[in-house]
Amino acid sequence: MSLVATKPRTFARTRISALSGERWFIATLSGLFTTALASLGSAIPSLWGDEAASVMSAERSLPSLAGMLGHVDAVHGTYYFGLHWWILMFGTSPFALRFPSAIAVGLATAAVVMIAWRLEGRRLAIIAAGVCLILPRVTYMGEEARSYALSAAVAAWLTLLLVEILHRRDVQALWWLAYGALLAVGTYLFLYIALFAIMHALVLVVVRPRRSILVAWGVTVAIAAIACVPLGLVAVLERSQISYLATTQQLSFETLFASLWFGTWSVAVVAWALIVVAVGAEWRRRQGSVLTWATSTRPESDERMPSLVGLALAWLLVPTLVLIAAHAVIPDFTARYVSFCAPAAAILIACGLQRISEVRQWAGIVAGLLLVTLIAPVYLSQRTPYAKNNSDWAMVSAAVGSHAHPGDAVIFDESVRTSRRPRLALHTYPAGFAGLKDVTLDVPFQNNDTWHDSTLTVGQADARGRLVGVKTVWLVEYALTRSRPDSWGLDALEREGFVQTGTRISTHRELVLELRR
Repeated sequence: MSLVATKPRTFARTRISALSGERWFIATLSGLFTTALASLGSAIPSLWGDEAASVMSAERSLPSLAGMLGHVDAVHGTYYFGLHWWILMFGTSPFALRFPSAIAVGLATAAVVMIAWRLEGRRLAIIAAGVCLILPRVTYMGEEARSYALSAAVAAWLTLLLVEILHRRDVQALWWLAYGALLAVGTYLFLYIALFAIMHALVLVVVRPRRSILVAWGVTVAIAAIACVPLGLVAVLERSQISYLATTQQLSFETLFASLWFGTWSVAVVAWALIVVAVGAEWRRRQGSVLTWATSTRPESDERMPSLVGLALAWLLVPTLVLIAAHAVIPDFTARYVSFCAPAAAILIACGLQRISEVRQWAGIVAGLLLVTLIAPVYLSQRTPYAKNNSDWAMVSAAVGSHAHPGDAVIFDESVRTSRRPRLALHTYPAGFAGLKDVTLDVPFQNNDTWHDSTLTVGQADARGRLVGVKTVWLVEYALTRSRPDSWGLDALEREGFVQTGTRISTHRELVLELRR
């Protein structure tokens, strides 16, 4: 009897181990492909304003960084701290700065594979990996030196932990420790990760797990919330930093239905159609009841699991809708803030492709090929020199570097919004400005309580004093269009005896002028 009883258990254990090994292998492979695709060509676009804030904050000494975070950007402090150590090892080239984000989207895709495999099986997991690999929001945030890609990775792995906890009959304390730690650290990395506690609470309401799971989850989330109180208090004190969101259009129809995750309307139309197919098929499968969007993936147990479509739909909508609703009271929404929902969009699109394939396999293949065809131009456009908010600072640095000589002076247009000022080219691409006098610098960013330099006007005494003995000045003006450059500082320089030589170098958004005495 003992031999008969143990053989099935041994076989089952071996098969489970093999399946688990295959799941990890596919997840790892998918993550590596995603990282490779995201990093390919990532050095081509010029760094832009937000990325300038990242690199300039990370370049500070730790005391200087701590001082700055007491005034601005505390919600990004964990990311800046990590980037500080990263650039000490790998430098500040655009590729090096952006590579952590490429790694992060790889981790997010790996988690998508694990979630989809657990809830729907191998085939859908592979489709979901393929969609996540190429989704425009994923490939965009994977080549940006900001915390959005890392937030997507945290959201995906946090959701994977919840799925694994629900799957297990005996949940060891280590699972709850990992869940709570990731929730707390993720919130410090990107404040709105805290919204996943709300999303996961909704999942638990629908799934209705045993009481011990609910109690342990509640305690874990409460401890994580207490740990995040200091960040919440500082975020409230520094909320004026994003007050500009109230004066810009953040909730346009195009933003909500195209820009959030899909990039263009052509991709968005196909993607939303596939999402509708996925939700409609699941609704029909569950006979129209939301509460039945939970199913057992363990026939030997009465434990219920969320359906993949239901989980992904909650992931896509709950954080997004909470932020949109709150935006009416406290401006808190811009499209990049919900980048962590991109993996959910990939899962839903994959589910739509799967459902179409189940009806007509050729139709599923055609839909997949159409999606790839529409996404390819978006991917390529993300890897052009001006892809990041039309920034052209790499070109500005190259233009100045190829014409200026040591001892010349450089003056930057200071009239535009801080994140668009040409001065940021000096800090993101410093090679072209080596040996030049920075005439209008007042307080360097390293000594400032904000992330950028404080500057003088050309007419102020200190700036005029620095022009003594200078024969050539390079004036970098911001230009909304090439035909409409600014003229900041030009009159003051002419009063100091400088005249234009006729050397005018137009870049995408800047105009470089040479002036001599």
